[in-house]
Amino acid sequence: MPKPRKSLISLQDTPYYHCVSRCVRRAFLCGQDEQTGQSYEHRRGWIEDKIFSLEAIFAIDVCAYSVMSNHTHLVLHVNEDEANNWSIKQVLERWHHLHKGTQFTQKYLENKVLEEFELASVYESCEKYRKRLMDISWFMRELNESVARMANNEDKCTGRFWEGRFKSQALLNDAALVSCMAYVDLNPVRAKMDKTPEASKHTSIKTRIEVAKANQTQPKNLFPFIGYEREDQPQGLPFKLTDYLELIDLTGRLVREDKRGTLDISLAPILQRINLTSEQWFEVSTGFEKHFTTAVGSDWQLAKYCQHTHIKRRPNLTTCRRLLS
Repeated sequence: MPKPRKSLISLQDTPYYHCVSRCVRRAFLCGQDEQTGQSYEHRRGWIEDKIFSLEAIFAIDVCAYSVMSNHTHLVLHVNEDEANNWSIKQVLERWHHLHKGTQFTQKYLENKVLEEFELASVYESCEKYRKRLMDISWFMRELNESVARMANNEDKCTGRFWEGRFKSQALLNDAALVSCMAYVDLNPVRAKMDKTPEASKHTSIKTRIEVAKANQTQPKNLFPFIGYEREDQPQGLPFKLTDYLELIDLTGRLVREDKRGTLDISLAPILQRINLTSEQWFEVSTGFEKHFTTAVGSDWQLAKYCQHTHIKRRPNLTTCRRLLS
């Protein structure tokens, strides 16, 4: 029996997770309907806008995303420290952006005098909401349910828009993280929807490139690249933005031209750091979902993750050894 998604999240092993949601029957409910000719491309914008609005509320950072015609990809970072440092008022204000809360939490935010039992209820609700606001399952639920309601209202129908469950993959090390991000960012190029990463609509790579070209630092609504490990390092992706953009550009050319041997990218700084060959990188960054399921990492990382999530066998062990070591 499949495990609940929340049981596959182990923050003591990694804060990074790859989540995939697919439309029912993989229909193009966010693209062009071949039978009727009706275009639903605007729904991709709905999803992108909702991702950003939820990112501002939850203690969850968006590392990479791509919104396709019949599915979505998200690489998320759970910021547990941020959530634990929120005050009661901050937690309640964030939750009330999504739901009404209780009459006691509403009274608390209105600065009304509360009885002792009412305060106890507020404290209990606060801790419940705090956990939800750093819960990937709740993030995906808020995203998918709102988009489904909007689409059903537009179509004047009822029923499922998404498949019942989203897919979740734990990214246990830097090689898994950057490979998965590249896989997500290059999704439209790989699917031949767009010719280049910078032209890929509704993707994080397009957003990052546009901001970089405008001589700004980095997008405020995406988890930033902070460079390689050093003392007093702020939270962020452990790579240089310029190195990542260069690697995506080179990989995108290989994907677009279907000439995997024409460019030697083994000297790219990120590949040298994670110690992958050009062949390994191309295979893992273009077929991440095909090669990996529940968790991705080294032998000992998979062993620890399985112990903490009560999974009996280490998933994809042989493939991880072949492609990520």
